[in-house]
Amino acid sequence: MPDDVTHQERAGRPATSGLRGILQGKEPAADHGVASCKAFGYHLGPEHLSVIEFRFRNGDSIWFPYSAMGACRHIPSEGLLLKFSGDLIYLALIKGSNLDRGIDGKATDLIHAGLQRHHVLWIREMTKAEIGEVGETGPTIDSIEIGAFESHDLSTKWLRAKASAFVQDTA
Repeated sequence: MPDDVTHQERAGRPATSGLRGILQGKEPAADHGVASCKAFGYHLGPEHLSVIEFRFRNGDSIWFPYSAMGACRHIPSEGLLLKFSGDLIYLALIKGSNLDRGIDGKATDLIHAGLQRHHVLWIREMTKAEIGEVGETGPTIDSIEIGAFESHDLSTKWLRAKASAFVQDTA
């Protein structure tokens, strides 16, 4: 049996069935207080959310509390960098396009109406086919990388290798 066969495939189920298929698919319509596109889900209510979920193409997810979110920076040519602090320093590097563009031409966008107001439920990596479907009309997420670090020096070294435009030299 090949090494890359998933436990779902070994059980005779396609990898996108069950919970993974639900999580990776489009969220329910706005009747549940949620708007979404292929890149992210957005809470429509006035209250702030307590956590944000990052969903990876392989089906894995990780959640961070908004209360741990610190500095965020968007450089369109590099992506979006979110910093979370807790027992470690966590950096979420999100690469994609049109990250500040709204869903279906509306004001609901990932950065300003979403993250700044703690209204983003989830952000997910998209497949190449999904990115092709969206094209240049809306937000796309090519990749999400999460780094965990015990020191500022280690996080800076990682960031310098991944997206150096986010590193501000103080020499």
